[in-house]
Amino acid sequence: MEFFVSIIAIALMLIGAFGIIFMKKPLDKVIMFSLLDAGFVLVIVLFKYLDVAMFAALIGPLSTLVFILAIVKINEIRKKKLISGDADD
Repeated sequence: MEFFVSIIAIALMLIGAFGIIFMKKPLDKVIMFSLLDAGFVLVIVLFKYLDVAMFAALIGPLSTLVFILAIVKINEIRKKKLISGDADD
């Protein structure tokens, strides 16, 4: 049983990592990051580091929230640059 759970955890991490690399939209990258984070927490639990797993489970949603706020801020900056005509970057 533990073997199948480890395969699922590895699959989640690989899908999340390749999704982050190959997805174009920023919100899709956040979703893939959440998949990678779920696989990572599952691997930590499999290695029986439950205190670290609890900390990672608490920090995961906070980091996702920070990523979403950063995406919103970057989009606002890009729109302001587009409106002002300073679209060099």
